[in-house]
Amino acid sequence: MDLTREPSDPKTVAPEIVAYYAKGGEVNRLEQKRNRLERERTQELLMRHLPPRPATILDIGGATGAYARWLTSRAYTVHLIDPVPFHIAQAQQLARDQPNTAPTSVQLGDARHLALASASVDAVLLLGPLYHLTERADRLQALQEARRVVRPGGLVVAVGISRFASLFDGFLSELFDDPPYAQIVAQDLATGQHRNPLDRSYFTTAFLHHPDELRAEVEAAGLAVVDVVGIEGPGYWSVHDFDQWWNDPALKEQILAAARAVEHEPTLLGMGPHLMIVGRRG
Repeated sequence: MDLTREPSDPKTVAPEIVAYYAKGGEVNRLEQKRNRLERERTQELLMRHLPPRPATILDIGGATGAYARWLTSRAYTVHLIDPVPFHIAQAQQLARDQPNTAPTSVQLGDARHLALASASVDAVLLLGPLYHLTERADRLQALQEARRVVRPGGLVVAVGISRFASLFDGFLSELFDDPPYAQIVAQDLATGQHRNPLDRSYFTTAFLHHPDELRAEVEAAGLAVVDVVGIEGPGYWSVHDFDQWWNDPALKEQILAAARAVEHEPTLLGMGPHLMIVGRRG
């Protein structure tokens, strides 16, 4: 990878975010419970949009490398960047344990200050950074950096958490039994600014996007919007016996089919936990 400057200091990431991920929850998250729907749909959507293989992909905020390893196994060249030291250590260990799917590089870094030459990769993934940058200026900077390093005509694929995710999760997980949780949800709905001031295992500091906000930010960064998609769809929240459904091929396909059926419906884009937006550099 052609480096042009030193990586930024990852200490600029909010310490509570680093502490949250240092607990290790991201290592196997996408292999567990309802998160398997997120993984399968994200993979499906990436294959729909990414350039043909071989191509060079920059996975920013790629955590321990779940998608980087998967893309490497599909003959992409993948460079992984993450601001959490624990994630980098885990990604490096997994690369040693599974060398056939190891990313080409694993580097500590910040989405807002990339140590890459301009126009040096074919596509950029921002599958996590935008929802942990709580200020719009920081999100725009991350998107502009992604635009800078991707080649003309290349894609930037970003994911945001839906503005309504904590509301739906409160009912699914019966979190409203904890009265302060309602205050968290009220703030999420009013401002998108998610905070966890409690000593609880709730999600850490984040910004939750309305679909229109996500589109506006991508356009403000100078990218042409190619697609905006709801990732998980209604099955994520509504199927109570999720493991039973997911382990039955016919029922699993119904969950996936439901997600595909409403993935572009404007009134339902925020129904699932995550939104994906695809932008192209002109």
